[in-house]
Amino acid sequence: MKAPKAWDVIAAGDIFVDLILGGFPAWPQPGEEVFATCFAREIGGGAAITACGLARLGMRVSLLAVVGRDEGEWVRRRVLAHGVDTHLLIWHDEEPTAVTVSVSREDDRMFFTYMGANRALRPWLAKESTWRELSAARHVHLACAPDPSMLIPLGDFLHEHGTSLSLDVGWHPEWLRSAESHRALRALDLFFPNEREVFELTSERDPERALRALADAGLFRIALKRGSAGAMLLWDGEFFTEGAYPISPVDTTGAGDCFDAGFLYAWLSGAPPEHCLKVATICGALSTRRLGGVAAFPTGEEIEEALRRISAREP
Repeated sequence: MKAPKAWDVIAAGDIFVDLILGGFPAWPQPGEEVFATCFAREIGGGAAITACGLARLGMRVSLLAVVGRDEGEWVRRRVLAHGVDTHLLIWHDEEPTAVTVSVSREDDRMFFTYMGANRALRPWLAKESTWRELSAARHVHLACAPDPSMLIPLGDFLHEHGTSLSLDVGWHPEWLRSAESHRALRALDLFFPNEREVFELTSERDPERALRALADAGLFRIALKRGSAGAMLLWDGEFFTEGAYPISPVDTTGAGDCFDAGFLYAWLSGAPPEHCLKVATICGALSTRRLGGVAAFPTGEEIEEALRRISAREP
């Protein structure tokens, strides 16, 4: 009998100090100045946001990321406060912790980013000692643009040790256009693109055709985030769709990463794929109720209440 894994999920990837400005009446034109009506400083980056969401739902979660000495201790305390283990954090002595300025309106947002210490993540992910640490989890979620040449051997190693693998690469156009990246995606158990990213990958502008193109390339489980249009899922040849959960958003920063957390939570809890998609869209939507990616992530009780409302609306 195999020993139980130490963690349900290890989230590995980019981490940021998010400076979030919101409440703008309009986007400025070049040379213009507009004034935010609200501001927040919060941890950001897909790895941190997804990890915090999973921990809020009771999963045992650890975070692998690189921070600088300047803001690293603040980041560590914030992540710990959300119930995420930090023993895998890596401290960079030269580069500062990465920073993103998120300029957000109700329907969209823009990011201005300095990658900082995140640049040191790829070499760490290439080490076999890191792979052994990652294999202590039931599942590894990557939230970064990993070296494509590393992804297939990493996937093979994790699968040999009973660990599944997912990826949310984010908006990295050169990575998404790379033929080597396309081949490397076959190492995944689950892929989390948004609509713009999947169009960049496939050149298809219809979401279902884009998913079929990825299936033809060897990807069998893809959860596609479509913002206000909801979400689509390709799961072992079956297609599922889910409308957006109705809400008036305050800030959409991190909503896709909260979607990832909801899906992984439901999937690792044994739920069928269609239910996983419902939970994911709820988590993504409800996360937009406050500034930042983690402050409004829903509790289990809020998810159950949202599921009851969806069921009451369905014929």
